Amino acid sequence: MITQQKLLNRRTVLRGLGASLALPLMDAMLPNARAAEPAARPKRLGVFYTPNGMIMKSFTPEQAGRDYAMSPTLAPLAPYRDRFTIVTGLAHYNASALGDGPGSHGRSCGAFLTGAHPKRTEGSDLQCGISMDQIVAKQYGAATQLASLELGIEPPSLLGSCDVGYSCTYTNTLSWRSATVALPATVNPRDVFERLFGDGDALDEKSRQAQMLRKASILDFVRDDATRLSTRLGANDRRKMDEYLESIRDLERRIQKASEQSISVDASDMARPAGIPAVFEDHVRMMIDLQVLAMQTDLTRVTSFMLGREISNRSYPEIGIADSHHMLSHHGGDPEKIVKLARINQLHMQQFAYYLDRIAKTRDGEGSLLDSTLVLAGASLGEPNEHDNMNLPIIVAGGGLSGNRHIVVPKHTPMCNLMLTMLHRLDIPLDKFGDSTSTLDALTA
Repeated sequence: MITQQKLLNRRTVLRGLGASLALPLMDAMLPNARAAEPAARPKRLGVFYTPNGMIMKSFTPEQAGRDYAMSPTLAPLAPYRDRFTIVTGLAHYNASALGDGPGSHGRSCGAFLTGAHPKRTEGSDLQCGISMDQIVAKQYGAATQLASLELGIEPPSLLGSCDVGYSCTYTNTLSWRSATVALPATVNPRDVFERLFGDGDALDEKSRQAQMLRKASILDFVRDDATRLSTRLGANDRRKMDEYLESIRDLERRIQKASEQSISVDASDMARPAGIPAVFEDHVRMMIDLQVLAMQTDLTRVTSFMLGREISNRSYPEIGIADSHHMLSHHGGDPEKIVKLARINQLHMQQFAYYLDRIAKTRDGEGSLLDSTLVLAGASLGEPNEHDNMNLPIIVAGGGLSGNRHIVVPKHTPMCNLMLTMLHRLDIPLDKFGDSTSTLDALTA
């Protein structure tokens, strides 16, 4: 007599006191082999944003087409060149002045995913547009615990004007749920972890500190449930779950270490809340790992990540640059400043390479997260010294698209054409997006 093992529900979670832990896709959740095929896996969207534009001469490959020579800025991405495409020549018309005068950072960031022309205001009467990621989130959100996840690494600027008459809201976030509602980016890894894996209401600060000082692991709370579930899994699934749980524990250790370091520093440093690593790369990679866990467990299918808010004044002493990033972006043709800014751009691409590496190595059925995740990476300005909105540095990766290409589109092709193409690729029913009704056919050719 042949018996069939009962399928494991895709929404199975490990539960314990005050905690719940979603699981990645496992063989035991698949009714048959076809469920692991790419067409059956959920599609996802990831957005990876770098502030203050790029030195385009260092970013842009000299050749168009396939097998182009890697530019200096893109060099860290070389291991994954078959999985991404460079697109140059795209323009955001609605990020240009249109009679509003100076203030390109605020307009450009606000327009990046919306294709809209942000209203020039320093008050609460914000006006922008629904962002591309939120269009996807609205379509996919009913199937996941979180419709979307908006992350960053710099605490938001204070309320008021950040860019010549433009509210700081425009430079603090990429995501707009509606034309008047912007979604803030979460910057504290501990807050993200508790949002993903907490159970019930968020802990207050006193409770968080108490739990942190006890050095309790979420895995301690769900250990019994994990042990019980393991007896129902095959060898491959047990190995997959062990790897997943170890990645959770490693991330917890890193968050714990950052929190302990934050407790020991001068409390007058209000720019970095407790739990945020002091080192740029440590912080970035922790936030990337959290995004991977969120997608791996299908807690969300839409993420956006800002490597810094627009007009970021961060310095990068880890690569020998003490100057403000924003000040360097207005280099005025100074060769020394241009070299420094190009080094910052390359550092940011190193972090994008880590992102691609993580999602490429994370299994999703018979494929990887990179296979099922369409990724948009880039900046809302081209040459920052000129506040250029007419030639943006854009990368599209994953999602089953062909890579190893540099597509040079006709001059001033709307950026919205690319976003519309991506929305179609994600099966979003849409007739129009932003200022465009055309798709970028070269991307899917």
